Amino acid sequence: MNVRSLLETMDVRTGERSVHATFDKLIEAPNWTRDEKLIYNSEGSLYDFDLATRESRRIDSGYANRCNNDHVLSPDHSEIAVSHHTKEDGQSRIYVFPVAGGQPVLITALGPSYLHGWSPDGSTLVYCAERNGEYDIYAIPAAGGVETRLTDAPGLDDGPEYSPDGRYIWFNSVHSGLMQIWRMRTDGSEQTQMTFDESNSWFPHLSPDGETVVYIAYRKGDVAPGDHPPNKHVELRAMPSAGGEYRVLAKLFGGQGTINVNSWSPDSSRIAFVSYELID
Repeated sequence: MNVRSLLETMDVRTGERSVHATFDKLIEAPNWTRDEKLIYNSEGSLYDFDLATRESRRIDSGYANRCNNDHVLSPDHSEIAVSHHTKEDGQSRIYVFPVAGGQPVLITALGPSYLHGWSPDGSTLVYCAERNGEYDIYAIPAAGGVETRLTDAPGLDDGPEYSPDGRYIWFNSVHSGLMQIWRMRTDGSEQTQMTFDESNSWFPHLSPDGETVVYIAYRKGDVAPGDHPPNKHVELRAMPSAGGEYRVLAKLFGGQGTINVNSWSPDSSRIAFVSYELID
């Protein structure tokens, strides 16, 4: 199945969408930099896209040439952490290298590990990992070291991301049956369900001002609760970080690859995402 990828941004207050580039290949999961660039992955590599010139540049990532859609900028935007499928066993592990390009440094010795968040103080990475048949949320020092398991209930926990104040980790979990949005303290305590609707909701992303959470929702019955495939009709939703009713920002064709990682603009006014079209 061939797809056309549309790199888009949206003003979350007005709902205005802008398509900045179209690619006749798969691109995924934009991050937003402080200098008005979007970083996305495609065919195992990372690229930065200049919103002013609309030009893409491949980022040198050394031997990390099988990167997936889990990549996150450090708080000072000097480094980027990626999930790269190692040549030895094909499993995803987490690496860090300069955002301008350079040689990657291995952070997680064990795989599979799928990166999702970097603490505001720069000290810790959080990720989803499979250990002994269970997918849970783990934390590890950003320089590498011993990982700490933060969730241990049966069923998939995924998509962990710090709140900008560093007090919480938001994530998605199937604990209640459907995939829903949750949050917890950074030590794994006080796990609290935040959405309660009849959808399967994934990948909560906190705005830099800490006020809004954007996430992607699949219609109930379209997917298994623990699955987030591509090429589905989905909704981008926003809700207050304090909890409450969500509002639909957009309905689009996408899913996996649309908004796997935080893609808020630094001023909390816009988000970036990828929508898709099927092509012959």
